[in-house]
Amino acid sequence: QVQLVESGGGLVEAGGSLRLSCVANTNLRNLITITWYRQTPGQERVLVARRLSDLRTLYADSVKGRFTISQDNAKNTIYLQMNNLKPDDTAVYYCNSYPARYPWGQGTQVTVSS
Repeated sequence: QVQLVESGGGLVEAGGSLRLSCVANTNLRNLITITWYRQTPGQERVLVARRLSDLRTLYADSVKGRFTISQDNAKNTIYLQMNNLKPDDTAVYYCNSYPARYPWGQGTQVTVSS
C-alpha cells in the first residue's frame, strides 16, 4: 500500500518561506502524479500545486508565482517550496495523486502570522 508522509510545516511570519516534503514509500515512477492540497477547518481540500506526467506544473491562482512544486526521484520525495507566505496560506497541507487515490497522510500544518 502506498504511504505518503508530509513534513516541513510550521509557524512563519507573513512574507516568510517554508519547504514542505512528501515522502513516498515507493518509487515515484510507480505513482500517479503527485499533487499538493491544503485544507482549512470546515472546508474541503483544495488543489494547490500539481506536477503532470509531462513535467508541466499547475498551480492554484492564489499561489501562482509564490509556490513551486518539484521532486527528487532518488529520494522518493515531492517538495513544495512556498515563498512570500500570506496568512491565507494557513492550512494543513497534504500530498496525494489527482484525483486522490492513495490513503491520506496526517498532513503538515502551516501557520502564517500577520
